Amino acid sequence: MARPVLLMNPNSSEATTRAMVAIAARVLPRVEGWTAPAGPPLLTDPAVLAQAGDLVAAAEVPEGIAAVIVSAFGDPGQAALAARLAVPVVGIGGAAARAAARGGRRFAVVTHTPALVESIDALMRQAAPGEGWLGTFLAEGDPAGLGADPPRLDAALLAAIHHATAAGAEVVIIGGGPLGEAAERLRDLSPCPLVSPIYEAAQEVLAKLCR
Repeated sequence: MARPVLLMNPNSSEATTRAMVAIAARVLPRVEGWTAPAGPPLLTDPAVLAQAGDLVAAAEVPEGIAAVIVSAFGDPGQAALAARLAVPVVGIGGAAARAAARGGRRFAVVTHTPALVESIDALMRQAAPGEGWLGTFLAEGDPAGLGADPPRLDAALLAAIHHATAAGAEVVIIGGGPLGEAAERLRDLSPCPLVSPIYEAAQEVLAKLCR
């Protein structure tokens, strides 16, 4: 693959962009990062998600990009960006849903942003229609506080994963671009397979580019 893939981080944290690019780079040979020029470092409610979508949709994408990954779990701006670009544009939320639902598996999302539950529900139902979607299970605690304390974040996410599997989930999506590193840390501790949205989006992009 000669041309790079652009990973767009719809929040304003450069550190989060670097972490997400590193995950995508496990699959793709060339990944460049883009960070939202404004907004909060964590997208926690529908209003900021919509604002982030406006920034993504209006962003100037460099020439020579092979594909774009929109790396926030609500896929903000993905559809608008795809409508104006002639390259694949994949959102990590949709990619995760398609991967989780493969083979008719029952799946759930575990995340730490309660205000986005309705948005997540709509995205999962749109991206993976069928009977497999079980809903969102929340890690207990303030999103910003959990994000600043990785051991506490991991413990809260793992507890929610156990709740999801007890409800019948065969696979769990860790729902959030900034939670990508947590998904990797919890993989060997989880009672069921975990879906990493960034990794799955990168796999989907790779498949599209290799056709």
